[in-house]
Amino acid sequence: MTYATLENLTERYGADMLLGITDRATPPAGGIDTVVVARALANADATINGRLGTRFVVPLAETPPDIREIAEAIAIWKLHVYKPDEKIEADYKEAMKTLEGMAAGSVVLHATTLAPVETGGTGARLTDRDRPLTAENLRGYI
Repeated sequence: MTYATLENLTERYGADMLLGITDRATPPAGGIDTVVVARALANADATINGRLGTRFVVPLAETPPDIREIAEAIAIWKLHVYKPDEKIEADYKEAMKTLEGMAAGSVVLHATTLAPVETGGTGARLTDRDRPLTAENLRGYI
């Protein structure tokens, strides 16, 4: 499951834009290259999972709307072979900033977090026996 789909990208950016940035065949095939789009969406997912993986269980079981929008912004930015327009660039930078905020905990993301690591104790631990330093047990070290 990806966080965004070709349909999401088409709805947000339009088929004409996707055709222009994905049809890289010579001569042009005249259609949106779904393999190129799938690769960009997979890269967007990997970016999101990489950033959120330290704080959340990834991949996320459900895709919150803000994660879908972040995935769309990253994917469309990655689909541009040349410099994207200012809006695409600004959306990408904002998406990455939001993603970093989610990973740091300063932006709320309603998703399953990682369970805290428990050591089973709350303080220093003592062993059950003395370990005196003697010539016998230090043999080979002195």
